[in-house]
Amino acid sequence: MAHIVKGFGCRLVGYDTYNNPACLALDMKYVDLPSLLAESDIVSLHCPLTPETAHLINCKTIALMKRGSMLINTARGALIDTRAAIDALKTRDHLSYLGIDVYEEEGPLFFTDRSSTIIQDDVFERLTTLPNVVITGHQAFLTREALTHIAETTLVNISDFQLGQQKSDNLVASNN
Repeated sequence: MAHIVKGFGCRLVGYDTYNNPACLALDMKYVDLPSLLAESDIVSLHCPLTPETAHLINCKTIALMKRGSMLINTARGALIDTRAAIDALKTRDHLSYLGIDVYEEEGPLFFTDRSSTIIQDDVFERLTTLPNVVITGHQAFLTREALTHIAETTLVNISDFQLGQQKSDNLVASNN
């Protein structure tokens, strides 16, 4: 993602527990979370869901965001407090746009055609009514690179299993 947005001439600002050498090579400046939110026009989440990152984006962190900013989440749905995001999206003060490929309660919603049913999740339904929200059904992993990596990791794990190795160093956590 950093490489892509750098190609558009964006200044890169990051927040992480460690500095990624590939991002540093792209001149990414690492800052604390409040600074990142205040400086960024576009915030894109790329972190795992842990107790520390659950609802990382909430009413308090949204209030720190630059006015008119965009939030993109292709990582884990529970990184965002969806109700807080909806409240902010309605006023468009700090958070003006939301793009999500994941949703906290996506289990019963995604991967099945729901076009002829009534969705019972009122929070999700509210998201779908907002013109400043784009929702994709957990499709971010469907890139050539991601699928190649998944296939390669699977083959290494099968090979390791056949050789009697219990765990491969090449295991990755999948976002699907």
